Amino acid sequence: MTQLLGIDDLEVAGKRVLVRADLNVPLADGEVVDDFRIGASLPTIDALRDRGASVVVCSHLGRPKGYDPAFSMAPVAARLGELGGFDVVFADGVVGAEVASTIAGAGDAVVVLENTRFESGETSNDPALADGFAELADLFVLDAFGSAHRAHASTSGVAERLRSAAGLLVVAETEALQRLLESTVRPYVVVLGGAKVSDKLGVIKALLPKVDAMLVGGGMCFTLLAADGYEVGNSLVDAEMMDDVREVLGADGGSKILLPTDIVVATSFDADASHEVMPTININEDGYGLDIGPDTQQTYAAVVANSEQLFWNGPMGVFEWEAFRAGTTAVAKAVAGAPGFTVVGGGDSIAAVRQLGLEGSIGHLSTGGGAGLELLEQGSLPALDTLRRWADGA
Repeated sequence: MTQLLGIDDLEVAGKRVLVRADLNVPLADGEVVDDFRIGASLPTIDALRDRGASVVVCSHLGRPKGYDPAFSMAPVAARLGELGGFDVVFADGVVGAEVASTIAGAGDAVVVLENTRFESGETSNDPALADGFAELADLFVLDAFGSAHRAHASTSGVAERLRSAAGLLVVAETEALQRLLESTVRPYVVVLGGAKVSDKLGVIKALLPKVDAMLVGGGMCFTLLAADGYEVGNSLVDAEMMDDVREVLGADGGSKILLPTDIVVATSFDADASHEVMPTININEDGYGLDIGPDTQQTYAAVVANSEQLFWNGPMGVFEWEAFRAGTTAVAKAVAGAPGFTVVGGGDSIAAVRQLGLEGSIGHLSTGGGAGLELLEQGSLPALDTLRRWADGA
């Protein structure tokens, strides 16, 4: 596979560089709640500035349908400046003459554009919008790994128009995930959770032949349990995926999939619901499975502890509710203590690791949940394919 050009392959001194970052962070009352992705964008911004570039940053935030002040990038821009220790100028727009004027007058400050999804042509990769992005800079750097699975105007479109390279974050992400795809290190363990099996079925099929064990928890495990003949009560089941799941369980390698042997079952889907641990074979017809039980936690932790290569994406239960957090916490601690190379992706999985102060014990924390899954499934991503054209001499 063609390697990506990096920022060291660009002559950035004295140039204006547009950086597509992933600053899609949660806000509450106009304040940034979690700045993990903002911090992850800083190494590339700092490296470009150290090399004499003028930096313009763009990103989407949420899924607004046109302009919506609740999704303005203004508070994100302010937090970027605080974390980075540099001046930031916020451009009240995405493209056009006024934005270009703001950039021209910014001096040494980093310019942050307004939410790219305020423009209707962003998600459709509108050529006119891509032209508008290209007119703002001399060079383009893609550092938004979490958006690299989307061929949008600010990811793929502008990269077709300006000489482009991957930022430090995108390089680190692709190297870590390619290692999971290509390495022969064993034992290789994958831990998958989250709500819907439909979100993970592709990566299950892609990785199952490569791994020694695949541990499944979260809401998605109940579709697998139901397909395997278990009564799961009112637990989340993706009925449309049952045939696909049965096919996976019955195929070669299906025996590598480990399912919970006990479940924390609640009387209702509520944070304060009464609950008890039940063996998987005894889930009552009115119960809601909301976490893996202690026996499963112990089993999964033992498998993880024996791994030399591991990928984890998705919580083991309803992690946002304290009563149903123990499974995810147990897995997070086990992953942090695993002796081999570990990659953790997905917002809740990373939140668990960070909440426990374990991020320093993880080989790679991925900023792109969906993008990471797609890369593992497909082997590449649309925006990365666009960048590779420059490495191929386009």
